[in-house]
Amino acid sequence: MRNEIATFLNERIEAGDFPSAVYLVAEKGEIVLHEALGYAVVEPERIEAKLDTIYDLASLTKVLVTGLYAAVLLNDEDEEFNLDSKIGPFLVPDLRGSDKAELTIRQLVTHTSRLPAWVPLYLLANSRISVPKAIAMLPFQKDEMAKVVYSDLNFVLLGQAVQGTRLDHEAEYDIFTPLDLKSTAFNPLTESWCGNLDRKRIAASEKGNQFERQTCVEQGYLEPPVTAGGTDPFRTEIIWGEVHDNNAYFMGGVAGHAGLFSTAEETFKIAQQFLPNYSTLLKPETCELFRTNYTTGMNEHRSFAFQLASTPDSTAGTRMSPESFGHLGFTGTSLWIDPVKERVFILLTNRTHNRALPFANINAVRRRFHDLAIEHLDKNS
Repeated sequence: MRNEIATFLNERIEAGDFPSAVYLVAEKGEIVLHEALGYAVVEPERIEAKLDTIYDLASLTKVLVTGLYAAVLLNDEDEEFNLDSKIGPFLVPDLRGSDKAELTIRQLVTHTSRLPAWVPLYLLANSRISVPKAIAMLPFQKDEMAKVVYSDLNFVLLGQAVQGTRLDHEAEYDIFTPLDLKSTAFNPLTESWCGNLDRKRIAASEKGNQFERQTCVEQGYLEPPVTAGGTDPFRTEIIWGEVHDNNAYFMGGVAGHAGLFSTAEETFKIAQQFLPNYSTLLKPETCELFRTNYTTGMNEHRSFAFQLASTPDSTAGTRMSPESFGHLGFTGTSLWIDPVKERVFILLTNRTHNRALPFANINAVRRRFHDLAIEHLDKNS
Protein backbone atom coordinates (compact mmCIF):
# COMPACT_ATOMS: atom_id res chain seq x y z
CA MET A 1 0.00 0.00 0.00
CA ARG A 2 2.91 2.31 0.61
CA ASN A 3 3.81 1.82 -3.05
CA GLU A 4 0.20 2.54 -4.05
CA ILE A 5 0.29 5.89 -2.24
CA ALA A 6 3.68 6.76 -3.73
CA THR A 7 2.59 5.59 -7.19
CA PHE A 8 -0.56 7.69 -6.99
CA LEU A 9 1.25 10.84 -5.81
CA ASN A 10 4.01 10.36 -8.39
CA GLU A 11 1.30 10.17 -11.07
CA ARG A 12 -0.01 13.53 -9.90
CA ILE A 13 3.52 14.95 -9.92
CA GLU A 14 3.92 13.74 -13.50
CA ALA A 15 0.55 15.27 -14.37
CA GLY A 16 1.80 18.66 -13.14
CA ASP A 17 -0.44 19.05 -10.10
CA PHE A 18 2.59 19.77 -7.91
CA PRO A 19 6.35 19.24 -8.21
CA SER A 20 6.82 17.58 -4.81
CA ALA A 21 4.97 15.89 -1.97
CA VAL A 22 5.90 14.77 1.52
CA TYR A 23 3.27 12.69 3.27
CA LEU A 24 3.00 11.35 6.79
CA VAL A 25 0.45 8.98 8.28
CA ALA A 26 0.37 8.23 12.01
CA GLU A 27 -1.75 6.14 14.34
CA LYS A 28 -1.91 6.24 18.13
CA GLY A 29 1.09 8.53 18.41
CA GLU A 30 3.34 6.54 16.07
CA ILE A 31 4.39 7.42 12.53
CA VAL A 32 3.40 4.58 10.20
CA LEU A 33 4.12 6.04 6.75
CA HIS A 34 6.46 8.89 5.86
CA GLU A 35 7.88 9.52 2.38
CA ALA A 36 9.19 12.34 0.19
CA LEU A 37 8.60 12.49 -3.57
CA GLY A 38 9.56 14.79 -6.42
CA TYR A 39 11.43 18.09 -6.41
CA ALA A 40 10.92 20.70 -3.71
CA VAL A 41 12.54 23.27 -5.99
CA VAL A 42 12.48 23.16 -9.80
CA GLU A 43 13.62 26.68 -10.56
CA PRO A 44 16.08 28.36 -10.29
CA GLU A 45 17.65 24.95 -9.53
CA ARG A 46 16.46 21.39 -8.99
CA ILE A 47 16.41 20.16 -5.39
CA GLU A 48 14.83 16.87 -4.40
CA ALA A 49 12.23 16.81 -1.66
CA LYS A 50 13.34 15.08 1.52
CA LEU A 51 11.60 13.99 4.69
CA ASP A 52 12.81 17.15 6.43
CA THR A 53 11.89 19.56 3.62
CA ILE A 54 10.22 22.65 5.04
CA TYR A 55 6.98 23.81 3.41
CA ASP A 56 5.02 27.04 3.53
CA LEU A 57 1.99 25.70 5.41
CA ALA A 58 -0.22 28.64 4.40
CA SER A 59 -3.63 28.37 6.12
CA LEU A 60 -2.55 25.50 8.34
CA THR A 61 -1.24 28.44 10.36
CA LYS A 62 -4.86 29.05 11.37
CA VAL A 63 -5.04 25.78 13.31
CA LEU A 64 -1.42 24.97 14.19
CA VAL A 65 -0.69 28.37 15.73
CA THR A 66 -3.65 30.74 16.03
CA GLY A 67 -6.31 28.17 16.85
CA LEU A 68 -4.04 26.15 19.10
CA TYR A 69 -2.85 29.23 21.00
CA ALA A 70 -6.45 30.43 21.41
CA ALA A 71 -7.29 26.98 22.80
CA VAL A 72 -4.39 27.29 25.24
CA LEU A 73 -5.97 30.51 26.51
CA LEU A 74 -9.34 28.78 26.84
CA ASN A 75 -7.54 25.93 28.57
CA ASP A 76 -6.47 28.36 31.29
CA GLU A 77 -10.15 29.05 32.04
CA ASP A 78 -9.65 32.80 32.01
CA GLU A 79 -13.13 34.29 32.46
CA GLU A 80 -12.19 37.18 30.20
CA PHE A 81 -11.42 34.84 27.29
CA ASN A 82 -14.07 32.30 26.34
CA LEU A 83 -15.94 31.25 23.23
CA ASP A 84 -18.44 34.06 23.58
CA SER A 85 -15.96 36.79 24.49
CA LYS A 86 -16.23 39.84 22.26
CA ILE A 87 -12.97 40.75 20.53
CA GLY A 88 -13.36 44.51 21.02
CA PRO A 89 -11.62 44.62 24.44
CA PHE A 90 -8.65 42.71 23.00
CA LEU A 91 -8.26 45.12 20.08
CA VAL A 92 -8.53 48.54 21.69
CA PRO A 93 -8.28 51.12 20.15
CA ASP A 94 -8.31 49.45 16.70
CA LEU A 95 -11.97 48.39 16.82
CA ARG A 96 -13.33 51.09 19.14
CA GLY A 97 -16.70 52.25 17.85
CA SER A 98 -16.77 49.60 15.13
CA ASP A 99 -19.44 46.93 14.73
CA LYS A 100 -16.55 44.45 14.40
CA ALA A 101 -15.87 44.93 18.11
CA GLU A 102 -19.03 42.90 18.77
CA LEU A 103 -17.69 39.82 17.01
CA THR A 104 -17.01 36.87 19.30
CA ILE A 105 -14.23 34.30 19.44
CA ARG A 106 -16.81 31.67 18.45
CA GLN A 107 -17.76 33.58 15.31
CA LEU A 108 -14.14 33.98 14.25
CA VAL A 109 -13.08 30.35 14.78
CA THR A 110 -16.19 29.00 13.02
CA HIS A 111 -16.12 31.50 10.13
CA THR A 112 -19.61 32.78 10.92
CA SER A 113 -18.62 36.44 11.35
CA ARG A 114 -20.06 37.61 7.98
CA LEU A 115 -16.71 39.15 7.09
CA PRO A 116 -15.76 39.05 3.38
CA ALA A 117 -14.01 35.91 2.20
CA TRP A 118 -10.90 37.86 1.15
CA VAL A 119 -9.63 41.38 0.55
CA PRO A 120 -6.14 42.66 -0.38
CA LEU A 121 -5.20 44.24 2.94
CA TYR A 122 -1.96 45.45 1.38
CA LEU A 123 -4.07 47.79 -0.76
CA LEU A 124 -6.48 48.86 1.99
CA ALA A 125 -4.12 49.42 4.94
CA ASN A 126 -1.22 51.82 5.23
CA SER A 127 0.89 49.42 7.28
CA ARG A 128 0.80 46.17 9.21
CA ILE A 129 -0.26 48.07 12.32
CA SER A 130 -3.34 49.51 10.63
CA VAL A 131 -4.67 46.15 9.39
CA PRO A 132 -7.34 45.76 12.15
CA LYS A 133 -8.66 49.25 11.40
CA ALA A 134 -8.85 48.40 7.70
CA ILE A 135 -10.90 45.28 8.51
CA ALA A 136 -13.10 47.32 10.85
CA MET A 137 -14.09 49.56 7.94
CA LEU A 138 -15.29 46.69 5.77
CA PRO A 139 -19.06 46.11 5.54
CA PHE A 140 -20.57 42.87 6.79
CA GLN A 141 -21.90 40.56 4.09
CA LYS A 142 -25.64 41.12 4.48
CA ASP A 143 -26.73 37.98 2.62
CA GLU A 144 -24.60 35.57 4.65
CA MET A 145 -26.63 35.28 7.86
CA ALA A 146 -26.50 31.84 9.50
CA LYS A 147 -23.93 30.69 6.99
CA VAL A 148 -20.28 29.66 7.09
CA VAL A 149 -18.12 31.85 4.86
CA TYR A 150 -14.49 30.84 5.13
CA SER A 151 -12.40 34.00 5.47
CA ASP A 152 -8.76 34.74 6.20
CA LEU A 153 -9.93 37.93 7.91
CA ASN A 154 -11.41 35.95 10.81
CA PHE A 155 -8.00 34.60 11.73
CA VAL A 156 -6.18 37.83 11.00
CA LEU A 157 -8.36 39.40 13.71
CA LEU A 158 -8.09 36.37 16.00
CA GLY A 159 -4.30 36.44 15.71
CA GLN A 160 -4.30 40.11 16.63
CA ALA A 161 -6.68 39.48 19.54
CA VAL A 162 -4.74 36.63 21.17
CA GLN A 163 -1.21 37.91 20.74
CA GLY A 164 0.49 39.53 23.68
CA THR A 165 3.47 41.12 21.99
CA ARG A 166 3.60 39.34 18.63
CA LEU A 167 2.01 36.12 17.47
CA ASP A 168 5.32 34.55 16.43
CA HIS A 169 6.75 35.21 19.91
CA GLU A 170 3.72 33.64 21.58
CA ALA A 171 4.05 30.63 19.28
CA GLU A 172 7.75 30.28 20.01
CA TYR A 173 7.37 30.38 23.79
CA ASP A 174 4.10 28.46 24.16
CA ILE A 175 4.18 25.96 21.26
CA PHE A 176 7.48 25.57 19.43
CA THR A 177 9.86 25.49 22.41
CA PRO A 178 7.74 23.21 24.64
CA LEU A 179 7.40 20.77 21.73
CA ASP A 180 11.13 21.01 20.92
CA LEU A 181 10.55 22.07 17.32
CA LYS A 182 13.69 23.02 15.41
CA SER A 183 12.40 23.57 11.88
CA THR A 184 9.12 25.38 12.51
CA ALA A 185 8.90 29.16 12.33
CA PHE A 186 7.48 32.27 10.79
CA ASN A 187 10.09 33.92 8.54
CA PRO A 188 12.33 30.82 8.69
CA LEU A 189 15.31 32.42 6.98
CA THR A 190 15.54 35.28 9.46
CA GLU A 191 14.19 33.80 12.69
CA SER A 192 17.33 33.24 14.75
CA TRP A 193 15.75 31.12 17.48
CA CYS A 194 15.45 28.07 15.19
CA GLY A 195 18.99 28.40 13.86
CA ASN A 196 20.24 29.54 10.50
CA LEU A 197 18.14 27.43 8.14
CA ASP A 198 19.50 26.76 4.66
CA ARG A 199 17.05 27.98 2.03
CA LYS A 200 17.68 24.77 0.12
CA ARG A 201 15.74 22.92 2.81
CA ILE A 202 12.62 24.93 1.93
CA ALA A 203 10.19 24.08 -0.87
CA ALA A 204 9.75 26.94 -3.33
CA SER A 205 6.45 28.63 -4.21
CA GLU A 206 5.04 30.69 -7.05
CA LYS A 207 7.05 32.98 -9.29
CA GLY A 208 5.82 36.30 -7.98
CA ASN A 209 2.23 36.89 -6.88
CA GLN A 210 0.61 36.35 -10.26
CA PHE A 211 -2.44 34.68 -8.75
CA GLU A 212 -3.15 37.57 -6.36
CA ARG A 213 -2.38 40.12 -9.05
CA GLN A 214 -4.98 38.47 -11.29
CA THR A 215 -7.48 38.19 -8.42
CA CYS A 216 -7.17 41.88 -7.59
CA VAL A 217 -7.87 42.80 -11.19
CA GLU A 218 -10.81 40.38 -11.45
CA GLN A 219 -12.38 41.73 -8.25
CA GLY A 220 -11.93 45.35 -9.26
CA TYR A 221 -9.31 46.42 -6.73
CA LEU A 222 -6.83 47.34 -9.45
CA GLU A 223 -6.72 47.90 -13.17
CA PRO A 224 -3.76 47.08 -15.39
CA PRO A 225 -1.04 48.17 -15.10
CA VAL A 226 -1.25 46.79 -11.57
CA THR A 227 0.26 49.44 -9.34
CA ALA A 228 -0.69 51.07 -6.06
CA GLY A 229 0.69 54.41 -5.00
CA GLY A 230 3.17 54.32 -7.87
CA THR A 231 4.72 51.03 -6.72
CA ASP A 232 3.91 47.44 -7.57
CA PRO A 233 2.57 45.66 -4.44
CA PHE A 234 3.37 42.25 -5.87
CA ARG A 235 6.63 40.33 -5.92
CA THR A 236 7.95 39.14 -9.26
CA GLU A 237 10.77 36.78 -8.27
CA ILE A 238 10.52 33.14 -7.19
CA ILE A 239 8.99 33.12 -3.71
CA TRP A 240 11.34 30.84 -1.82
CA GLY A 241 11.69 30.98 1.96
CA GLU A 242 9.19 33.84 2.25
CA VAL A 243 5.47 33.42 2.87
CA HIS A 244 3.52 33.09 -0.36
CA ASP A 245 0.35 34.82 0.86
CA ASN A 246 0.68 38.52 0.06
CA ASN A 247 -1.42 39.73 3.00
CA ALA A 248 0.81 37.80 5.40
CA TYR A 249 3.89 39.10 3.58
CA PHE A 250 2.55 42.65 3.97
CA MET A 251 2.18 41.97 7.71
CA GLY A 252 5.86 41.11 8.01
CA GLY A 253 5.42 37.39 7.45
CA VAL A 254 3.55 36.98 10.75
CA ALA A 255 -0.23 36.73 10.64
CA GLY A 256 -3.00 34.70 12.19
CA HIS A 257 -4.07 33.21 8.87
CA ALA A 258 -0.74 32.34 7.20
CA GLY A 259 3.03 32.53 7.56
CA LEU A 260 4.01 29.28 9.29
CA PHE A 261 6.70 27.03 7.81
CA SER A 262 7.37 23.49 8.99
CA THR A 263 8.22 19.90 8.08
CA ALA A 264 5.76 17.01 7.97
CA GLU A 265 7.20 15.50 11.15
CA GLU A 266 7.03 18.71 13.15
CA THR A 267 3.54 19.38 11.82
CA PHE A 268 2.68 15.97 13.25
CA LYS A 269 4.10 16.96 16.64
CA ILE A 270 1.81 19.98 16.72
CA ALA A 271 -1.13 17.93 15.44
CA GLN A 272 -0.78 15.61 18.43
CA GLN A 273 -1.81 18.52 20.64
CA PHE A 274 -5.38 18.24 19.36
CA LEU A 275 -5.73 14.66 20.64
CA PRO A 276 -6.52 14.27 24.36
CA ASN A 277 -4.36 11.19 24.94
CA TYR A 278 -1.25 12.84 23.48
CA SER A 279 -1.58 16.57 24.08
CA THR A 280 0.88 18.14 26.50
CA LEU A 281 -0.51 21.66 26.01
CA LEU A 282 -4.26 21.15 26.40
CA LYS A 283 -6.60 19.48 28.85
CA PRO A 284 -8.63 16.54 27.48
CA GLU A 285 -11.87 18.53 27.76
CA THR A 286 -10.33 21.37 25.76
CA CYS A 287 -9.51 18.92 22.95
CA GLU A 288 -13.24 18.25 22.61
CA LEU A 289 -13.54 21.69 20.99
CA PHE A 290 -11.99 20.38 17.81
CA ARG A 291 -14.49 17.58 17.17
CA THR A 292 -17.60 19.51 18.26
CA ASN A 293 -19.89 20.83 15.54
CA TYR A 294 -20.68 24.49 16.29
CA THR A 295 -22.45 25.14 12.97
CA THR A 296 -25.17 22.48 12.98
CA GLY A 297 -27.66 23.05 10.19
CA MET A 298 -25.38 25.38 8.24
CA ASN A 299 -23.77 24.85 4.84
CA GLU A 300 -20.50 23.65 6.36
CA HIS A 301 -19.74 21.81 9.59
CA ARG A 302 -17.18 23.70 11.64
CA SER A 303 -15.57 22.98 14.99
CA PHE A 304 -13.05 25.16 16.80
CA ALA A 305 -10.88 26.38 13.87
CA PHE A 306 -11.31 23.17 11.84
CA GLN A 307 -13.69 21.82 9.25
CA LEU A 308 -15.38 18.53 10.17
CA ALA A 309 -15.40 15.45 7.93
CA SER A 310 -19.22 15.42 8.12
CA THR A 311 -19.19 18.49 5.84
CA PRO A 312 -20.52 17.53 2.41
CA ASP A 313 -17.64 17.12 -0.09
CA SER A 314 -14.94 17.62 2.53
CA THR A 315 -11.43 16.46 1.60
CA ALA A 316 -11.45 13.83 4.34
CA GLY A 317 -12.40 11.14 1.84
CA THR A 318 -14.84 8.28 2.29
CA ARG A 319 -13.31 6.33 5.19
CA MET A 320 -12.65 8.84 7.97
CA SER A 321 -14.82 9.11 11.08
CA PRO A 322 -17.44 11.90 10.78
CA GLU A 323 -15.94 13.58 13.87
CA SER A 324 -12.59 13.89 12.11
CA PHE A 325 -11.36 17.44 11.66
CA GLY A 326 -9.00 19.00 9.17
CA HIS A 327 -7.69 22.05 7.38
CA LEU A 328 -6.15 22.92 4.02
CA GLY A 329 -3.46 25.36 2.92
CA PHE A 330 -3.52 27.28 -0.38
CA THR A 331 0.06 26.32 -1.21
CA GLY A 332 -1.00 22.67 -1.38
CA THR A 333 -0.84 21.51 2.22
CA SER A 334 -3.37 19.63 4.32
CA LEU A 335 -3.85 18.13 7.77
CA TRP A 336 -6.64 15.80 8.88
CA ILE A 337 -7.05 14.18 12.31
CA ASP A 338 -9.34 11.31 13.24
CA PRO A 339 -9.93 11.57 17.01
CA VAL A 340 -11.87 8.29 17.15
CA LYS A 341 -9.02 6.15 15.85
CA GLU A 342 -6.28 8.62 16.86
CA ARG A 343 -4.93 8.96 13.34
CA VAL A 344 -3.13 11.88 11.71
CA PHE A 345 -2.85 12.44 7.95
CA ILE A 346 -0.46 15.07 6.56
CA LEU A 347 0.13 15.86 2.90
CA LEU A 348 2.50 18.71 2.06
CA THR A 349 2.89 19.81 -1.55
CA ASN A 350 3.96 23.03 -3.25
CA ARG A 351 1.33 23.22 -5.99
CA THR A 352 2.01 26.91 -6.71
CA HIS A 353 5.61 26.26 -7.78
CA ASN A 354 6.73 25.92 -11.41
CA ARG A 355 3.20 26.05 -12.77
CA ALA A 356 1.34 28.53 -14.91
CA LEU A 357 -2.09 29.69 -13.75
CA PRO A 358 -4.53 28.25 -12.95
CA PHE A 359 -3.12 26.18 -10.10
CA ALA A 360 -4.34 22.59 -9.89
CA ASN A 361 -7.29 21.89 -7.63
CA ILE A 362 -5.92 18.97 -5.61
CA ASN A 363 -8.93 18.20 -3.43
CA ALA A 364 -9.51 14.91 -5.27
CA VAL A 365 -5.86 14.06 -4.65
CA ARG A 366 -6.32 14.70 -0.94
CA ARG A 367 -9.40 12.48 -0.76
CA ARG A 368 -7.68 9.62 -2.58
CA PHE A 369 -4.58 9.95 -0.41
CA HIS A 370 -6.70 9.66 2.73
CA ASP A 371 -8.61 6.65 1.42
CA LEU A 372 -5.41 4.83 0.45
CA ALA A 373 -3.78 5.64 3.80
CA ILE A 374 -6.79 4.41 5.78
CA GLU A 375 -6.97 1.24 3.71
CA HIS A 376 -3.34 0.59 4.66
CA LEU A 377 -3.94 1.27 8.35
CA ASP A 378 -7.05 -0.88 8.49
CA LYS A 379 -5.22 -3.82 6.89
CA ASN A 380 -2.31 -3.56 9.27
CA SER A 381 -3.95 -2.64 12.58
